[in-house]
Amino acid sequence: MDSEGVRMRRARYGIYRDTSLAYEEAVRRTTEELKKEGFGVLTEIDVRETLRKKLDVDFPRYVILGACNPPFAHRALTAEPDLGLLLPCNVVVHEDPSGHAGVSALKPTEVFGRLVENPAMGRLAEEVEERLVRALDRVAAARP
Repeated sequence: MDSEGVRMRRARYGIYRDTSLAYEEAVRRTTEELKKEGFGVLTEIDVRETLRKKLDVDFPRYVILGACNPPFAHRALTAEPDLGLLLPCNVVVHEDPSGHAGVSALKPTEVFGRLVENPAMGRLAEEVEERLVRALDRVAAARP
């Protein structure tokens, strides 16, 4: 549920995990767990701050981490040069109304499998997704 009691929809193109962590700790642990799976965070977009500056609106704490695993990115771009339009893999950490953080990531098998008409991308998407799932599972299992 969001802050106004509206049920938040979970799209099939995402991997979702709830945590018992505070927002800042979830961001830190998410970055650490992604690193263990070979992902670096290339970009960090503070959505709350951006919306405050650009629109003068209040929004819950929400960050988009642009995660990249260089060997996978190289393989993907070699097989499908236009795939750069879908990179890096976005990972989101947001604060829910309870004060805990949720983490989510783009689900490569849904996005790449449906949008990219290249059979070589299927197994690669599975490998990337396996790593993202492991990282998010570890964040969800972490205790404050």
